[in-house]
Amino acid sequence: MAIKKFDGINVIPFVDIMLVLLAIVLTTSTLVEKNLIPVSLPKSGSESKIHHESIVITVKKNGEIFYKQTPITLQALKDKISTLPLNTNININCDKDSKFENFVSVLDILKQREFKNISIITKTDD
Repeated sequence: MAIKKFDGINVIPFVDIMLVLLAIVLTTSTLVEKNLIPVSLPKSGSESKIHHESIVITVKKNGEIFYKQTPITLQALKDKISTLPLNTNININCDKDSKFENFVSVLDILKQREFKNISIITKTDD
């Protein structure tokens, strides 16, 4: 029996593996797109801008409150912001379908501490 001469490399298995890896990367990249808590923002005539050095407090539709993407209770939020300087930029990111009471509770905590730089994040009506 004669030994067969090896002329080339079979790249089909390599291409199959690369396509599977590409599908995995595309699937996971859409899930990790912005790493933000999903909320449906209310519409406004002007879009609010987020300052990079700001604290973001999010109120979800079901009433959950997040401080920098970490779930938190109202009392823990009160304790957390008591250590912040009064000139800290604070953005409130509230779902348009959440209870207004939840938004007012967060705003009340911030006003009790007398923060001056409070913004409400909205989107334009495009």
